[in-house]
Amino acid sequence: MPFEDAPHLVFWEVTKACPLTCKHCRANAIDKPLPGELTTEEGKKLLEEISQFGKVVVVFTGGDPLSRDDIFELMDYAKSLGLIVSIAPAPSYRLNEDTIKNIKNSALYMSISLDGYKPETHDWLRGFGNYRYAINGIKLGLKYGIQVQVNTLVWKRSYEELPYIAKLLKDLGVKVWEVFFLIPVGRGTLELDIPREKYKDVIDFLVEVSRYNIVVRTVEAPFFRRAKLEYKEVKNELIRKLKELLGESKSPVDKSILPTRDGAGVIFISYNGDIYPSGFLPLKLGNVREDRLIDVYRNSELLKMIKAGKLKGKCGICAFSNICGGSRARAYAVYGDPLAEDPACPY
Repeated sequence: MPFEDAPHLVFWEVTKACPLTCKHCRANAIDKPLPGELTTEEGKKLLEEISQFGKVVVVFTGGDPLSRDDIFELMDYAKSLGLIVSIAPAPSYRLNEDTIKNIKNSALYMSISLDGYKPETHDWLRGFGNYRYAINGIKLGLKYGIQVQVNTLVWKRSYEELPYIAKLLKDLGVKVWEVFFLIPVGRGTLELDIPREKYKDVIDFLVEVSRYNIVVRTVEAPFFRRAKLEYKEVKNELIRKLKELLGESKSPVDKSILPTRDGAGVIFISYNGDIYPSGFLPLKLGNVREDRLIDVYRNSELLKMIKAGKLKGKCGICAFSNICGGSRARAYAVYGDPLAEDPACPY
């Protein structure tokens, strides 16, 4: 069973505080920290527990992790424990040159959200003026040698801009693109989502993007992995525009697979220490103030079933369940059952 004993990614929502008020945000971010936020010492204890998994990636996220005064102290401590450090700052005024230099000293990876090719597209979702902060943050991160990942939400207004975003990433020199598909939690509403019949077009497009020396990952769309393995050339408007902008690629599809899913290879700790399978699956498993994270990850009955692929509906009988397994968060959001089939799967 993949990731039976240790996750690949540990997400720690270090704070809810954030200068942005994004319309789709899972965190429902606010401008001030909430009561109950883990203290510096509690955070260090948590990092010590995470290190018991081995050399895993710990992602400092939020809200905006830069809202915490002790964020670099915590990141440096994680680094000293042998953890692989990543940070997901909000695209805001805080992403200046001094901050990027500090991130370079403390983290190996940084992810920045860019949710549209046009400034007005991104800013409608994230808030006025944030597009320039995102672009500047990406450029500064690359300038200082940080491995920068760009995160993009697939939503109604970004859909037609996806080929242009791919071209922009190539021009900037970004090597990793993580594409998020909506889950109806927080302010992420169905009104922002693209029609289900367009999911397959986006998936086929992203497979094609992987031929242009960009590592493509998806969040809450694990059926992308099946599309990579079963690659055959298809045509749609997104792919046509991509080839028009970047030319034909003779490179093969990147068929490497990391079969994580909510609660299998991924675990999430909220600002107050609550433990969840992922940031999009709001089923509390415990709290780090009372429970050992390693015990929760290894012994939770729900996580055991998810890791073992004991799923229902078409996900339960699919030949690709081990490498995909569907979005457990979407299954829960739609059916109230985290083991149900993924209603967005196009197969």
